[in-house]
Amino acid sequence: MRFEGTLTQWNDDRGFGFITPTPAGQDIFVHISAFARDGLRPQLNEALSFEVSLNKDGKKQAVLVRRDRPASATSSAAPARARRDIGGAGSESTGLPTRIVVFVIACALLAAAYWHFDRRTQRAAAARAEAAAQSLEAQPQRVPAATAQPLASLYRCDGRQHCSQMTSCSEAKFFLQNCPGTKMDGNGDGVPCEQQWCTHPLAK
Repeated sequence: MRFEGTLTQWNDDRGFGFITPTPAGQDIFVHISAFARDGLRPQLNEALSFEVSLNKDGKKQAVLVRRDRPASATSSAAPARARRDIGGAGSESTGLPTRIVVFVIACALLAAAYWHFDRRTQRAAAARAEAAAQSLEAQPQRVPAATAQPLASLYRCDGRQHCSQMTSCSEAKFFLQNCPGTKMDGNGDGVPCEQQWCTHPLAK
């Protein structure tokens, strides 16, 4: 047997409420599972028809609940549900671009950090190379003493004084540096026989 009544109490978070029968009678417990699965939430003061059964504790409860909701209430509930759906879709659509922006910013920060680290590494390597080059330049060029020995063994002071008596630039240099009375450095720059033998700065 079906009865009619009004939903006078409803806890949407817990999914249950009470129906006051028409005419007035004892309130009947109703659970959300007793409603048709049409996607519409129960609304206070909406007209309902239902059947009564006993639960496992022997208490009355409404089952097979049908809505007798006015057209205005139904039409107002549908737009509200549509607004909730649109709002949820909007939040999802705005969340994705935000995550993309955060990801792009993180990649840019990582790239900038790597670039600065690489620049510092390159500067350090260049500084080390420059320091090594400067240390090599600062070291005095040591001429082995053995190089002077062959000249002494090849040439000896025998009284010759002029460039025309020399056979090479190295011989002229030996006489100029080691033998007295030579006349082979007219301009006194330390290079003998510049016209005959030592015509090039690197001549030997």
